[in-house]
Formats: sequence, structure tokens, C-alpha cells
Amino acid sequence: MTAASSVRRHAVVVNGLLLLNKPAGLTSNQALQKVKRLLNAKKAGHTGSLDPAATGMLPLCFGEATKICAYLLAADKSYRVTARLGEATDTGDADGKIVETAAIPDLTHEDWERICLQFTGEIEQIPPMYSALKKDGKRLYELARQGQIVGRDPRRIRIYEIRMLEAHGNRLAFRVRCSKGTYVRTLIEDMAKAAGTVAHTAALHRETVGDFRARDMLDLPSAEKLAEAGPDALREHLMPADQALQQWPERRIGPDAARRFNDGQSIIVGAADTGAPGNVRVYEGTNGFLGVGELTGDGLLTPRRIFRTGS
Repeated sequence: MTAASSVRRHAVVVNGLLLLNKPAGLTSNQALQKVKRLLNAKKAGHTGSLDPAATGMLPLCFGEATKICAYLLAADKSYRVTARLGEATDTGDADGKIVETAAIPDLTHEDWERICLQFTGEIEQIPPMYSALKKDGKRLYELARQGQIVGRDPRRIRIYEIRMLEAHGNRLAFRVRCSKGTYVRTLIEDMAKAAGTVAHTAALHRETVGDFRARDMLDLPSAEKLAEAGPDALREHLMPADQALQQWPERRIGPDAARRFNDGQSIIVGAADTGAPGNVRVYEGTNGFLGVGELTGDGLLTPRRIFRTGS
């Protein structure tokens, strides 16, 4: 029996979230699989892939917590970005080959701040060829590796804020807070074009996802050290799934309503007592988290994601 099959055989149900500070050099899935083995967990998923060269917050979901992956994918994110001006690469980052060079304009910090303002608000982006989006059933990065460039439809995204940190020589650094679907590599290239040059992303670090903050992250060496004492030591660092949904209102229901909710049945709460329509966190009294429900304008609370464990 191999070590891998032994781990699979003895894997157990683990529920919760872990915010990994992903190191450079690993794909998001490779990072997930490493932590999954450390936890000896049966079921796992991640949200919001980071490029292999990128670092920072990667929410890892285990067990029942995988049911909130889609909601985290939709969350806003923030990054610390370093760009290298004057050189464009085929991948848009430092892992690619230089395909174009250009002179670097002599711009002041204030000049760059004015350029940043051009990209603040709702804008359109054309996704890069080196991305996981699909075209006719194939990943764009697979086509790019074959030397193909295909048409991509622009997508509307929102840049909430770009805060300049440094503009010196061929180095540009800033923080950006943006909506889901934003490609920072493309943002760098578009900003450089507006400045009359080319650029690529030299370093990218994701600082936040939704309401999660950097102080809640655990790096891989720390996770490995904790796991040396056994999976339980690392599991103590897991967060409950509903921690990812704290920006939503909560709804507390009684035992009878909770049983119907867990059976997938809509619950009549009364139009006057419904509150604003939309997703809510649902709890049974003061007890555990039941799942995600949707309040509708006709006085119903409808289950959308049912969780089989408490918080």
C-alpha cells in the first residue's frame, strides 16, 4: 500500500475554513492538496485561484464549508502589486518571456495617481490569454501555450480604489481593491499603455478576500509545523463556515422551522417580518449554523445551502 492510498483510506470528515498565505511557486490546487493531506481531510476546495507566482490569501474550504465556495468567489478582493515598467511578457507576469520593450516615461508620483483615477470605478477588461477561462471548451492558457490568440469578450469589473505606494525608475507599486473577475495583470498592462509604455506584474500579493484580513492567515510552514503534532493541532485553526458570510444579515428560527429548513422546505415568516430580500445566514435559536437561506418578498425563507454540522 502506498503512502498516498493510506492517507486516502484514513481521511476523515473535517469541516471549516483555513486562510492560507499561499507561497510563490505553487498552484492554488497544489497548495490545497498539501493542506488537505496535513488535515487528513476527505473533502476540500479553494476559492479564487492565485497564479503560481502570486502569494497571499487563499481561502481553503473543507467538508461542509465547501458549500460556501461560490459565495467567496463573488467576494471583493484587495492586492499589493509591484509592476516592472518597460517590459511586457507573454504571460503578463515575471514567469513569462519578454515579448516587447518600450521606453519608460518620466512621470511623477502625481502623474501616476492621475492615471490610476482613469481606472477607478466600473471599467471593461479583456481577459488575458494566459487565464483559466474557456473558449470552445478549451482553457485559454492551453491555447496560448500552442501559440494561439483568440478573441475574448470584454468583461465589466469594478475597481474601488488604487492607492499608489511607489513610482521610481522601472518600478511601480500600489494597492488595489477590486471586484471579482479582475485580472491585475491586465490592469497593469492597461495602466502602462495609458502612460505610453508597457509593463508586466513583477509581484502580486492578495491581502484580503471579502471581510477576511491578513492577520487571520496561516503560512504553509506554520501549518506543517502544527501538523507535526497531529491533525487536531492544525484543525484548531479552522474557522466556521459562516465566518465567511458575516456581511449578510442573520435569521434565527425555532426548532420546528429548523427541521423544515433542513428538509429543504421553504418557511413562511410573514411579509411584514421578512426584511430586505436576499441571502441570509440561518440559525436555530442560539444554536448552530443551519445554512444559507433566501428571503423573498412574499414572506418566505427558502433554503439555498443546507449545512449538516453546527458552527
